Amino acid sequence: MQKRLLVPSRVRRVPRQFSWVDQRLVRDNHMAGCSLEALALYLFLVTVADAQGLSYYADASIGRLLSLNREQLVAAREGLIRAGLIAFDAPLYQVLALEPAPEPPAVAKARSSRGAGELKALREVLRQALGDGS
Repeated sequence: MQKRLLVPSRVRRVPRQFSWVDQRLVRDNHMAGCSLEALALYLFLVTVADAQGLSYYADASIGRLLSLNREQLVAAREGLIRAGLIAFDAPLYQVLALEPAPEPPAVAKARSSRGAGELKALREVLRQALGDGS
């Protein structure tokens, strides 16, 4: 079987805290709404995946190892795909790098208004330095 990345832009890397199970999974609430079966599947895939997050275990093997029937496995996989945690193109799974947590709107607004103010100040400093009074 020739493996290929399903989402090349989201190849997993070992996180700074040196753990394949990224702490942001909990801290940034990536597990919200995932069933226990989905979380079991995620742990399984993280455990068996290669350095790029790829695995091609067959559904029958995964179901047997996790004690899930076909319907439970399909639902678990769909939940992980919806959560943005895995990609799947039978029989290939890819555990995806975690997306950054979205910035709260108030922080984003403060950051953008502060940035605009800094640019304006810089523009004025340059005008003054160049002697352009306009």
